[in-house]
Amino acid sequence: MPADIVGSAMKANVSHVTMTGDRRLFGTDGIRGKANSDPMTAGMALRLGQAAGLWFTRDNHGRRAVIGKDTRLSGYMIEPALTAGLIGAGMNVTLLGPIPTPAVAMLTRSLRADLGVMISASHNPYEDNGIKLFGPDGAKLSDETELEIERLMDSRFADRLAASEALGRAARLNDAAGRYIEAAKTSFPRGRRLDGLKIVIDCAHGAAYRVAPTVLWELGANVIPLGVAPDGFNINKGCGSTAPEYFCASVVEHGADFGIALDGDADRVLIADEAGRLIDGDQMLALIASSWAAAGRLSGNGVVATVMSNLGLERYLAGAGLALHRTKVGDRYVAERMREIGLNVGGEQSGHIILSDFATTGDGLIAALQVLAVIVERGRPPSEVCRLFTPVPQLLRSIRFQGPSPLHSARTKTAVAEAEAAMNGSGRLLLRESGTEPVIRLMAEAEDEALLVSVVDALCQTITDIVQSA
Repeated sequence: MPADIVGSAMKANVSHVTMTGDRRLFGTDGIRGKANSDPMTAGMALRLGQAAGLWFTRDNHGRRAVIGKDTRLSGYMIEPALTAGLIGAGMNVTLLGPIPTPAVAMLTRSLRADLGVMISASHNPYEDNGIKLFGPDGAKLSDETELEIERLMDSRFADRLAASEALGRAARLNDAAGRYIEAAKTSFPRGRRLDGLKIVIDCAHGAAYRVAPTVLWELGANVIPLGVAPDGFNINKGCGSTAPEYFCASVVEHGADFGIALDGDADRVLIADEAGRLIDGDQMLALIASSWAAAGRLSGNGVVATVMSNLGLERYLAGAGLALHRTKVGDRYVAERMREIGLNVGGEQSGHIILSDFATTGDGLIAALQVLAVIVERGRPPSEVCRLFTPVPQLLRSIRFQGPSPLHSARTKTAVAEAEAAMNGSGRLLLRESGTEPVIRLMAEAEDEALLVSVVDALCQTITDIVQSA
């Protein structure tokens, strides 16, 4: 998991990823990989279902799991394998069909299930898939619990599986989407409507392709839906929050007042103002936190964000008398910290926004609705409402690799030392491995933009050279 290293506001610092214990399968957001290749195979899904089912039925407690999925072709392979494993462990399974990740978390709690499962690789292309697990409280599992399940998968447990007469059953919940639609609508302030607003909503051909446009329409908006024709192959392809230029251009093309882009499983969101200008998760956190604080709704007088969030957010919150608590990258780490210190707003710059008054995990649609609520209340365009601070110049880069991580190379360590020396305490540097794919993530901030570009270019070139020579 990513190391939790944060220096002073303008001191260069480096974070590296380490993995605890002997974790092989679970990353920062469940298990993920190329579908029908190790580890994302039907065999692994079967064994995971058996092990997770046994873990959540220990001491003869627990009898129900819920399973949702996004729109990837490989969901048809992974869903029945997981179902078989859970049934073999003695669990009854409720199948939710294509539905957002936050809906799975919500229904795990509302149906009093002992385990929630979402089959999705989030923002990744269709070739990949993943499995996320939720406990009975609707929260993602801790590192420790995932490690215990992984150890159980590696053990011999055949004699612990259910007897023939104790096997579980599977049934489909036909109104799963309707339940989530109503829950999302109730998150919007009572008495307010979206009447008169034209809204572009890009669902990335993913899990929210039906529910998100419906919620907006039922709240009164004139809806321009994009990315709502999934075919198993087009999820996140040139659309959604990973391709924001598409929905931003569509806002301008349609003369819309507001734009929303979700990712494949709808736990992440980006928004755009009426001019098609992108507004990231940091600005959303600032707006929601300040508006909730003014209304007396912000718990703990602060916000949780990750080491990736811009220094401008930290300065803005401090100026408003609010604290910023940073954690390592990953929305579940944000959620864990929120629970630890009693806060109800947290998230990531990438658009994972967690509002614990309404959800236990990131919910892109509910986050967008909270922004829209402020816009409706103030009666001003998004361009005037949603930009509360000027970000410190920041560069984000990703470098894909195969084989050993280049972070462990002596050349990388030397290049990092040179970058730190060049910044001379005037910026922030974060270097880490992705927890979901073989990618090095680099983030750097500095007031001197020319220095920032120079430092990042040099460091990226060194890492690229290492990758190409491996």
